[in-house]
Amino acid sequence: MDLLTVLFIALGLSMDAVAVAMANGCASRKVELLQAMRLAFFFGLFQLLMPVIGWLVGLGFKNIISSFDHWLAFILLSVIGGKMMLEARRAPDCRTQTKKLSLPVLLALSVATSIDALAVGLSFLALAVDIIMPVLLIGLVTFCLSLLAVFIGHRFGMWFAGKVEILGGAILIAIGLKILLEHLCAG
Repeated sequence: MDLLTVLFIALGLSMDAVAVAMANGCASRKVELLQAMRLAFFFGLFQLLMPVIGWLVGLGFKNIISSFDHWLAFILLSVIGGKMMLEARRAPDCRTQTKKLSLPVLLALSVATSIDALAVGLSFLALAVDIIMPVLLIGLVTFCLSLLAVFIGHRFGMWFAGKVEILGGAILIAIGLKILLEHLCAG
C-alpha cells in the first residue's frame, strides 16, 4: 500500500476524532493548550492502537479470508465511511461544557472515535500491509488534526464538524473502491 493511500486512510479515520475535538473546543469557554494536547494525545494513541488490535485479531483468520480479502476491505471501508457520513447529519450543541474532560470520559471518547480503526487493521492484514508505518501515520495525523480541531472548534464553532465527517467518510469509501477495482482489474 503506497504512502498516499495510507495518508488518506489516516485522514479518513481521524475525522471522527476531529469532529469530537471540534465539539470540545466549541463547548469550552476557554481552551488550554495542555488540555487540548491531552485530548489529541489520547485520540492519536487510540487511533494508533486500534488497527494493531484489529490486525492481531485477524492473524487467526488470515488463511480463511485470503480469497475474499479485497471484498472485505471494500465492505469494511465502505460501511465505516457510510456510517461516518450518516452520523454527520446530527447537529451538536455548542458552548455547553464548562469543565475539563475526566479520564474515564476521555478514555470512552478515545475508544468511541477509534473503534472503526479495528476494522481497518483487519483490512491491513487482509491486504498484507506492513502495519508499523500506517499505524504510526494514523496516530500522528489524528494527534495533529485533533489538536488543531480543538482550536478551530473554539474559534469557529461547529460550522466545520459535519462537513469534516462527510469528507472522511467519502475518503474511506473511495479507498475501499480503489482496493476492490485494483484487485478486480489485476485478476
